Amino acid sequence: MASTDSRIVPLLLSVNAGYVDTAGFLALQGLFTAHVTGNFVTLGAALALGTSGAVAKLLALPVFCVVVIATRLAGTLLSRRWSRAFEILIVVKLALLVIGAALAIHFGPFHHGDSREAIITGMVLVAAMAIQNGGHRIYLPSSPPSTLMTGTTTQVMIDLADRIYVGDKGQAPPSARLVQMSVNVLVFALGCGAAALLFARLGSWCFAVPPIIAALTLAVRLAGPQPAR
Repeated sequence: MASTDSRIVPLLLSVNAGYVDTAGFLALQGLFTAHVTGNFVTLGAALALGTSGAVAKLLALPVFCVVVIATRLAGTLLSRRWSRAFEILIVVKLALLVIGAALAIHFGPFHHGDSREAIITGMVLVAAMAIQNGGHRIYLPSSPPSTLMTGTTTQVMIDLADRIYVGDKGQAPPSARLVQMSVNVLVFALGCGAAALLFARLGSWCFAVPPIIAALTLAVRLAGPQPAR
């Protein structure tokens, strides 16, 4: 049976990803900080419509890629000395989210997405989400992704279809997987909704929430069994 932390941590990661992505999109002129490939679409829109934020959208993917590579290398090196490598990476992500929140609160609202302050804030948040994405894939490989919900939603629909009609597949997909993926999509959507609501009410102060969720994620991991090296 899966431990409590292995069930809760992916959900906390998903709600945080949905929250940060939505808050970043609203505050930073359409910048996706977690689902970074979505910036290709918004970059095209920015170029076609003449809106701001093109520079940040161009930078998001290379920054994301570099940080994921650094996360993998750091995790490999840390794992040689400590069994809590994932937790150390969560601490770094938490620190970046705190810095991102401080920048957003201090410099926001961002009326121009290509201002230096907006770009720095955006890239800090992109780096935080890159660490989350990399860490999730490395240390929680059996859990659904916390940011890319299209693939998870597609698999949910396929599993539903296979449960409606098994056909020659022999047996229906396990219900536990269907429930896990469905809940993952739901909490991501809740994170998106919460970010939109709090941004409308609090503006840039809404960025104070992600560090709290990250700290809770760290606490849950530390309360769980120590991983084997």
